[in-house]
Amino acid sequence: MTIAFGPVPSRRLGRSLGINNIPPKSCSYSCLYCQVGTTHGQLIEPQDFYSPEEIFKEVSAQLQKARSAGEPVDYLTFVPDGEPTLDINLGKAIELLRPLDIPIAVISNASLLWRKEVRSLIAKADWVSVKVDSVSEGVWRHLNRPHESLQLNDILDGIRLFARQFQGELVSETMLIQGLNDHQDCVVAVADFIHEVGVSKAYLSIPTRPTAEAGISAPSELAVNRAYQMLADRLPQVEYLIGYEGDAFAFTGDVRRDLLSITAVHPMRESAVSELLMRAKEDWSLVEELLAENRLKQVEYLGKRYYVRRFTTQHEE
Repeated sequence: MTIAFGPVPSRRLGRSLGINNIPPKSCSYSCLYCQVGTTHGQLIEPQDFYSPEEIFKEVSAQLQKARSAGEPVDYLTFVPDGEPTLDINLGKAIELLRPLDIPIAVISNASLLWRKEVRSLIAKADWVSVKVDSVSEGVWRHLNRPHESLQLNDILDGIRLFARQFQGELVSETMLIQGLNDHQDCVVAVADFIHEVGVSKAYLSIPTRPTAEAGISAPSELAVNRAYQMLADRLPQVEYLIGYEGDAFAFTGDVRRDLLSITAVHPMRESAVSELLMRAKEDWSLVEELLAENRLKQVEYLGKRYYVRRFTTQHEE
């Protein structure tokens, strides 16, 4: 499995070189809207997956390829196929990456921040995003579908404790889903909690890529704007994550590997795949080949065609 991929265009972090430190799909949640698919066999105990040395080697090599291709990198971002804090070696990996002199980000669902050791590991990063879709027990369980032993109050307390100790930039992200967490009471409660925590910025997002479950859709423009205003009334900075991030995915010299590594964690729109192939001077036959090999799958979402990595194949990269 590819550990390092990109850089990819990030609506939060500019040009982000992704670090996939968790095998598919090890997670504590199985969110209805997850772009990577349904979680089979949830985990809450941090484990040993890839060694920190292996992560450093892969990231360093990918960074060198990107630089050789003239691709800028703004952040090294832990954004895997599951929850990054399930990696018991996350802190050591961050320490090894420090000499690369690029800011390090972690995008987390925050579900394990009730653990002191997890807070200590993730605090080594420069920028951390925590998921807060709802502070209502019922909505949270329906939307995020957590491991049965997780308790929302413990997670919220963990976020509070982490915010007090973290020296970097802490942001939050709330995914709005029509009919689930877009009503006024739910949004106001989330805004009040985020305000209490004191994040530097709150991101408000909607599904823009294929979701794990069918029938999951974004709220109306009116509902999204209303939610934005509710957050903006209580928070210093609120930003939408509702647009397409663009087609500027990096080509690092091996377009087949680039396609498979990016689509493992980031479904690519048809136009983005075409752009990457053009930059690599390849044609669409490569995509047809990967589809025939059962390594990619094609999905439709909101009238657009996307390509997603299949995890059922036994091939190794």
